[in-house]
Amino acid sequence: MKKGIHPENYRLVAFKDMSNEDVFLTKSTADTNEKIDVDGVEYPLVKMEISRSSHPFYTGKSKLVDTAGRIDKFKNKYAKFKK
Repeated sequence: MKKGIHPENYRLVAFKDMSNEDVFLTKSTADTNEKIDVDGVEYPLVKMEISRSSHPFYTGKSKLVDTAGRIDKFKNKYAKFKK
């Protein structure tokens, strides 16, 4: 393998799903200034909106997404191209 192409800051990072407060640890090079204490050990923290613990594909539960007005906005925007 080539030397000097791998990141230096590869370490354990805590990822927190903000929709259900689930926290999991994995190795990452993600930059962050926040920290969190997990089981008495401090880790860098990366906040996420959705993860494997809250995504409908993995949980099998559908989630209501607020899409009010998005379809109408799309139709109005592209109505001029309609024949």
